[in-house]
Amino acid sequence: MGVRGLMKAIIQRVSESSVTINAKIVAQIQKGLLVLIGFEDSDTQEDILWLTSKIANLRIFGDENDVMNLSLKNVEGDMIIVSQFTLHASTKKGNRPSYIKAAKPEIAVPLYEAFIAQMETELGKKVQTGQFGANMKVALVNDGPVTIVIDTKKRE
Repeated sequence: MGVRGLMKAIIQRVSESSVTINAKIVAQIQKGLLVLIGFEDSDTQEDILWLTSKIANLRIFGDENDVMNLSLKNVEGDMIIVSQFTLHASTKKGNRPSYIKAAKPEIAVPLYEAFIAQMETELGKKVQTGQFGANMKVALVNDGPVTIVIDTKKRE
């Protein structure tokens, strides 16, 4: 296995979420997951396969005893995926974050599109999305709250 990329995801269990661009709602779900995803230049299809499988099968929804035993697939929830390069912010020097590690659009856009396509394959249904590079207003009600951070480098 070669060098792994560092695809980062923030997964939030939501009771509702939406994405608005220019005062128009472009994505809206009820029960499900809001996934914020950031890419680096070195990210690969292997990273996409691993991460989409991990997210689709995360057991973070309550069962009949309200124990987190069920995945998004089990509860037939929905998903919004939003590309967010700021997940790769470096705050090491000064107070202005650097985004030097974030993939440039010519690399990030194909990765984002491949991630969406693979997630739809994993879930067996369409997912909703934001718009790459747009100024988006992302609204959510974090249910729990449950927020999980995953990256493909550490895989923990």
